Amino acid sequence: MPELPEAETIARGLHSRMAGQVVRRVRVHRDEVVEPLRPRTFVRRLTGRRILSVGRRAKWITAELDDGSRWVTQLRMTGRFSWEPPGALRSAPHLAASLLVEGRRESGIVRFFDVRRFGRMWVLPETEWADIDSRLGIEPLSPQFTPERLAERFTRSRAPIRNALLDQRRIAGIGNIYANEVCHLARLDPRRPSLSLGASEIERLHSAIRSVLARAIARQGTSFSDYRSVAGEEGEFQNELAVYGRAGEACPRCGEEIARVVMAGRSAFLCSTCQR
Repeated sequence: MPELPEAETIARGLHSRMAGQVVRRVRVHRDEVVEPLRPRTFVRRLTGRRILSVGRRAKWITAELDDGSRWVTQLRMTGRFSWEPPGALRSAPHLAASLLVEGRRESGIVRFFDVRRFGRMWVLPETEWADIDSRLGIEPLSPQFTPERLAERFTRSRAPIRNALLDQRRIAGIGNIYANEVCHLARLDPRRPSLSLGASEIERLHSAIRSVLARAIARQGTSFSDYRSVAGEEGEFQNELAVYGRAGEACPRCGEEIARVVMAGRSAFLCSTCQR
């Protein structure tokens, strides 16, 4: 599933191509992608709208429209966008929706592909988007995300550190890949209860969160299978992963073997020597 770095890379790619453009045509190729909206409602709400900006909130892609509404997309497991030269909005394998945009910039077609068919997109009034936004946690790369704010969210919880990092109500956008990498960089066992963290450990965790996410964005995210940037390029952070998916390999810090454990039904990876 695309996490914060992948969503940020996609949002930047869409913004550079779509900001200031007008949506001239919309086609829904798979009805479920806009559920519970009807396809004709989605098409009507988006057609003719000028896109003011495209950004990211947590793992969501969100575009501000000129009538005050929002075009929002949940990528979920395998959703991805592509940019192509102008042409007919033809169907293609795994294609869920496509938009023709025109304006002062280069015109083009934005296509949304989704192999697993879990992705969703809607055009929502600002009040409905505000309700979704209010249920999401703090952005970990924002100025508001301080060690003190992290402590508020962690030191009262018995949840394991890894699980707490995945809770989108606490911190927005972190998924399993980056939670594992953060715990390794911070030298913390992901199984430890969050409330067991001392002040210096909170500082290390805060620094690791910001460092890992920033480096992953700089490398355009992690590509294992479906994820690609809007330009169709793979991310490169998979080449820098310290522990995720590396069970049985040597820890890059100490050389000991990386272990795989199961937490809440999902794999976690750690070095038992480095991470305490």
